[in-house]
Amino acid sequence: MHLGRARISSTVPFWAMHVVAIAGVIWLGWSWSGLALAIAFYYLRMFGITAGYHRYFSHRSFKTSRAGQFFFALLGTLAVQKGVLWWSAHHRRHHKHSDQPDDVHSPRQGGFWWSHVGWILDSVHEETDWRRIPDLAKFPELVWLNRWYLVVNVASAVLLLAIGGAWALVWGFFVSTVLLWHGTFTINSFSHIIGRRRYQTTDDSRNNLILALITMGEGWHNNHHYYMRATNQGFFWWEIDLSYYLLRLMQLAGLVWDIHTPPRHVLDGKRAAEPESPAALNASSLT
Repeated sequence: MHLGRARISSTVPFWAMHVVAIAGVIWLGWSWSGLALAIAFYYLRMFGITAGYHRYFSHRSFKTSRAGQFFFALLGTLAVQKGVLWWSAHHRRHHKHSDQPDDVHSPRQGGFWWSHVGWILDSVHEETDWRRIPDLAKFPELVWLNRWYLVVNVASAVLLLAIGGAWALVWGFFVSTVLLWHGTFTINSFSHIIGRRRYQTTDDSRNNLILALITMGEGWHNNHHYYMRATNQGFFWWEIDLSYYLLRLMQLAGLVWDIHTPPRHVLDGKRAAEPESPAALNASSLT
C-alpha cells in the first residue's frame, strides 16, 4: 500500500483543488463572510456524507422514499467524494475487513498517510465494486449519479460562480471542499488512532469528541464499529451527533422513518455486537 500506484491523472485534480483554494484566498484576501460561506457548505455537504452516503446507503440504518433516497445521493455527490455507489461499496469493504489486511484504508496496515488520503488516490481503488452493492445498483438514477458525479460537481461550481462570482466559487466550492475532504478523512485516519475505546472490537476504532463535532457525529467511531446498525453513532445523550438530530427532525416531518437505535444490552456492552450480515446490508429500505 503506497502512493506509487496512483496515476497522475487521479492525483493532479486533488492537489489542484488545494492550490486553487489557497491561491484564491490569497488573491481575494481574507474574508470572514467567505469563511462563513465555506463552513455553511461544509456542514451541508457533510450531512450528505454522514446521513446519506454513510448511514443510509452504506448501512441502511433508516428508511426513506425513493425521492428521499435521491436527495441523499445528490447531497452526498455534491461533497466531491466520488459516486454514491463507489463510496458505499468501499465503505462496506472497510467494515468487513476493518484494520485487517484487506481494509482499504487502515492506519494499522498502511500508516496514517495512507488511511487519510493515500488510498483514495491509488488507481487500484478507482473502480466501483458492484458486487458489494446489488441493493443500490438496481436504481438507475443512482447508477447515473455514480457515473456522472463529476458533471454534478462542475455544475455546482458553475452555479456558485454565476450567483456570487469568484468570491463564492473560491470560498463556497474550493475552500469548503478541501476542508470537507480532510474533515471526512479524519474518520479513516485519526478515528483509528486517537480517542477512547468503550467497546472491545476487532479493530482500532475509537471515540473522539472533537472529531464528532467536525463530522456531525462520525467521531463516535468505536460505538459505530461495535454496533453498525444504529442510525445514531453517539449512543448516549452527552455524545453530540448532529446528523442524528437532523434525521430525527426529518422523521418528525415524515421524510425518513424506521430509525434504528442500539438496544440496552448493546449500550451496556454485555455481549459482542452482532455483525452486519450481507442480508442486512442488501435489504431494501424503500417501501
